[in-house]
Amino acid sequence: MANPDTAHREMTDAWNRRDFNKFRALLHPDYTYTGGDGQEQRGPEAGLAVAQMFANAFPDGRIEIRRGYVQGDVAICEFRATGTFDGELMGIAPTGKHVEINVCNVLELRDGKIYREREYMDMLTMFEQLGVLARPGGE
Repeated sequence: MANPDTAHREMTDAWNRRDFNKFRALLHPDYTYTGGDGQEQRGPEAGLAVAQMFANAFPDGRIEIRRGYVQGDVAICEFRATGTFDGELMGIAPTGKHVEINVCNVLELRDGKIYREREYMDMLTMFEQLGVLARPGGE
């Protein structure tokens, strides 16, 4: 994958198929991931673990790319993630509720592989939809 234009498509396709060998192969040896909680994790195994965590929490989960933008070795993608919360997520027991959330993902490529990934999403909305957190003020 030498082209940043295909980075999100290949990553999304691998996750949607639960092809974690392919997913892992897309990641650079010095890969870093920063997720919705703001914590940076290092190494391709960390990226793989995050992908598998969400796949286990949402066995029917799907990612649909809405828009993508590329400049140099950076690819930005808006996608919609959907799924039913039927598996544990970050120590939270499944509720069987459906989630639909918009996510913005920024990938930087190096040597034709995903070197850095930053994911931005509204964690409050996700936890509300999962039925594990109420919005302050009851809105």
